[in-house]
Amino acid sequence: MILPILSNIICFNYTFEIYMKNKITLFFLLIAQSVAAQDITFARKMLDTLTSPYFWGRGYTNNGAQKAASFLTGQLKNYGVKPMDGKNYLQDFSYPVNTFPGKMDVEINGVALIPGKDFIVSPDSRGVKGQGTLVQKDSVTFIDQADRIIVTLEKKLTWSAEQKVLDYTMIQIDKNRVKVSPGPIKIDIENEFVNNFKTANVCGMVKGTSKPDSLIVFTAHYDHLGGMGSKTYFPGANDNASGVTQVLSLAKYYATHPQPYTMAFIFFSGEEAGLLGSKYFTENPLIPLKNIRFLVNLDLEGTGVDGITVVNATIYPKEFALLKRINEKGNYLVKINSRGKAANSDHYLFTEKGVPSFFWYTQGGIAAYHDVYDISATLPMNKYEDMFKMILKFNESLMGKGIQ
Repeated sequence: MILPILSNIICFNYTFEIYMKNKITLFFLLIAQSVAAQDITFARKMLDTLTSPYFWGRGYTNNGAQKAASFLTGQLKNYGVKPMDGKNYLQDFSYPVNTFPGKMDVEINGVALIPGKDFIVSPDSRGVKGQGTLVQKDSVTFIDQADRIIVTLEKKLTWSAEQKVLDYTMIQIDKNRVKVSPGPIKIDIENEFVNNFKTANVCGMVKGTSKPDSLIVFTAHYDHLGGMGSKTYFPGANDNASGVTQVLSLAKYYATHPQPYTMAFIFFSGEEAGLLGSKYFTENPLIPLKNIRFLVNLDLEGTGVDGITVVNATIYPKEFALLKRINEKGNYLVKINSRGKAANSDHYLFTEKGVPSFFWYTQGGIAAYHDVYDISATLPMNKYEDMFKMILKFNESLMGKGIQ
């Protein structure tokens, strides 16, 4: 009787072991699904927050940039990410910029136009108050010579930031909002040129467990265009609350999952005025640039239904091939496009210093860019989680832990 009893016990133990393994597998699968759901919930919360009126476009009026820097500092501190220099999350710097904090009133043909929707003022324009008559110069250009005002009709209104002020005022109008040729104009626009706009990069890191002198760096610019007048601001959801959110997600993750390499996180200011934050950091680095194994810059990360384009792919073909292999295995994105060197975001100044860097941006979905329609509510974020997972795998491989 002993052998049958032993056989039954062994069979029971084996069955119980299989049962427990399945339960454990299901448990971790449920945790993974929960974390994924938490991530997209977190992302939506960050997007809604960063694009809210409180931050006023994270720009040059209403203390938008300063409020955003303070918010990001608080986030890093809450996650347990340490200041990059060991003392302060903020790397202060300043630069000149033209701003529009006050009046933003334009009437054409007796009709009041809505700032941001009907018209924008060129960011290098001077302030002006007066009324006159526009004279047509060509099919899209009209001039009030006495008041030094130029009006142009545009297919799309795209705003930016400038570090200078010209001696005239340019108004760009959505051509679909004007039914007849512009004639009489009444205008009251206030500008303020700030010689020493004070801002800061926000910098943090999670120290590596075995190779702390080797770094992987994630960057995103948190600044946007701010406000145009006292009633209109540019939310900047895709550009670049989306990239900021992804870097925050990475910081939050790595704070509780330290890696062999040090993980560093930089949120740049001054990108919209000419890559000024990354320029300042690369000229005054808080970490040895030569120790950076790789840098990934995330800008325009809110779509992705048509994949991503990777800048510097042709400069670093080995890492690009690695990224493509990871994507093919994980089936994260429908396509990864290759692009060469380009000075179109904050990675560029690092590339110029010899730091291996990628900048990738998503493709497909909404077309809102540098306008008042780049809002959280219409940003799909449909590849946010997949890109997060792909980045984790890419980092593992860079550290020799995954696909080679």
